[in-house]
Amino acid sequence: MTWFGFVLLALASFRFTHLLVYDQITKRLRDPFIEEEEEELSDGTVEVLIHTKGTGVRKFVGELLSCHWCTGIWSAAILYGLYVLLPGIATPIIMILAIAGLAAIIQTLLDK
Repeated sequence: MTWFGFVLLALASFRFTHLLVYDQITKRLRDPFIEEEEEELSDGTVEVLIHTKGTGVRKFVGELLSCHWCTGIWSAAILYGLYVLLPGIATPIIMILAIAGLAAIIQTLLDK
């Protein structure tokens, strides 16, 4: 694997993880496993508290989806596995996620 390919996979994994853990579009996927509770702090900011639901596999998935570090490992493994096993399918997906990930990083930097 080239350095460019590694960087693409890293950016794609970053974006895929964020998509699964934080983005509104995947909230319906998270809902069976976690409950999000908003709490307003004394300074006026809102903090989101996450509680896992159920037991067994349901609780495990909830814990996974409530931890971006944990989900990041699985995201990287899934994307790398797809890249190795099905490069023709994985490459466009990785490229799109990597472009979106870099765009998100640039936007975050510009917002500061």
